[in-house]
Amino acid sequence: MKHLFLITTMFLLFGFTRAQTIQSSNYGTTGYIKPDGTIQNSSYATVGHIKQNGTIQNSNYSTIGYIKSDGTIQNSNYSTVGYVKSDGTVQNSNYATIGHIKDDGTVQNSNYATIGYAKGIDKEWAAVAFFFFRFN
Repeated sequence: MKHLFLITTMFLLFGFTRAQTIQSSNYGTTGYIKPDGTIQNSSYATVGHIKQNGTIQNSNYSTIGYIKSDGTIQNSNYSTVGYVKSDGTVQNSNYATIGHIKDDGTVQNSNYATIGYAKGIDKEWAAVAFFFFRFN
């Protein structure tokens, strides 16, 4: 009985700690975002990190930006580079719409053409991956 419990627990933990896949418009894997915020390319090389406090870092842990609680995206000098609205609209610093993150994880450009998928990933994190790290 102990072994069954241990095996079940391991499978459950594995299921909750799996990385979420970032996909292109034709469903090819372009990267991953792990639950701890590590961003990897399709070869599993770390290209960046998003910390729980919203700090965005490159692969060497140097801060390159911030995600604020209101969806504002800033660079390392705290200058606003964009916004992620609650409806998933992604805007640049001049409030021009550059994309959309749908509730189902579909990522679209400003013309509503699908450029990829980020199912199960926070809209802000998906916006950073697609429009900041260019996973499309």
